[in-house]
Amino acid sequence: MYQPFLDYLEKELFKRFDLSSQPIPPGLERQVSDRAKHRSIIQSWCYQCPELRKIRYTYMDVGPVSQVFNSVMYPSHCYDLPLLGIDFLAFGKKKILVVLDFQPLFRDEAYQEKYIEPMRAIRDRYQDLAQNLEMKFYDANQYFSKYLLFAKIDSLETVQTEVFEAYKDYLALYWQMVEQAEPLTEPEDIQRIVKAQKDYDQYSADRDPAHGLFSSYFGSEWAERFLYEFLFEDAMPLAVSPSQK
Repeated sequence: MYQPFLDYLEKELFKRFDLSSQPIPPGLERQVSDRAKHRSIIQSWCYQCPELRKIRYTYMDVGPVSQVFNSVMYPSHCYDLPLLGIDFLAFGKKKILVVLDFQPLFRDEAYQEKYIEPMRAIRDRYQDLAQNLEMKFYDANQYFSKYLLFAKIDSLETVQTEVFEAYKDYLALYWQMVEQAEPLTEPEDIQRIVKAQKDYDQYSADRDPAHGLFSSYFGSEWAERFLYEFLFEDAMPLAVSPSQK
């Protein structure tokens, strides 16, 4: 269902940036499971470039049962840009969830005006995909913008048309922001970004609802490694103290 989204992302990334591959821990790059009725395959990719220190994306294919496309892009620490978050899930062809956002590192007015307000015009073009749904696992006021796309859909055609067009528009704006971003030079400013991105990883890992999904298909041990060694590698398991890592 989401293969065209992945293909478009890859095409854009390789066209616009000087990418180099980032190693994925052994055993996490690709995994196959026959636990369910349909074979489950999950595969991930990871790159970096001068502007983006980590570009990761994952596709999980369980045939007609489930399709998942997830990506997060982390700007290099010398940029205070928001993270780009993409999360598209489908359970069958009628139960589809779409989440797409520039995930802000800070909530102050100047930051919102600079990085979040430009999204408004795009969001307003896709009102059907901005459904103001209640978040079960996250605080909507933390690491989410007021102009995110967040929708439940029951139409494959909507995914192929409206969602895909919105996706391309959001990506185009994000590339523009990356291109225009001015690097920070003061060490304390850069350290503020380092901390903010680490805090994002910890917050996300603590609440990630996909962990249970991955566990059901690939086992809890693999899912735990995938969560902390790849998806949110700057996070620590809740039972582990900073001195133990």
